[in-house]
Amino acid sequence: MPQNLLEQLRNYTTVVADTGDIKAMEEFKPTDATTNPSLITAAAQMPQYQPIVDEVLKEARNELGESATDKDVANLAFKRLAIAFGKKILKIVPGRVLPRGKAFARRKCWRRKAFTAT
Repeated sequence: MPQNLLEQLRNYTTVVADTGDIKAMEEFKPTDATTNPSLITAAAQMPQYQPIVDEVLKEARNELGESATDKDVANLAFKRLAIAFGKKILKIVPGRVLPRGKAFARRKCWRRKAFTAT
């Protein structure tokens, strides 16, 4: 059976996804993944990921309490959103998930241990 281009590339290199789109990762099955806050933000605006966003917002509201401002809830939720997406991505990608961008420049790569500890 002939291989498509992606299958041929897998014979010579590591396939890395640079996205926050979980469905795309499920489809193309990369070995590693990179993502950043802008990619997570873009994915979070897609209708299929609304349940992730809703859950993160709910947890942030519960943690901060009903008297917290919407701005405080949104700030905490934004920080936690990357973790929520990262956990989902780690269920698909067998290798590493590496964050990129200024917001994460001082941190080391995210590994399973870091995500499972939260």
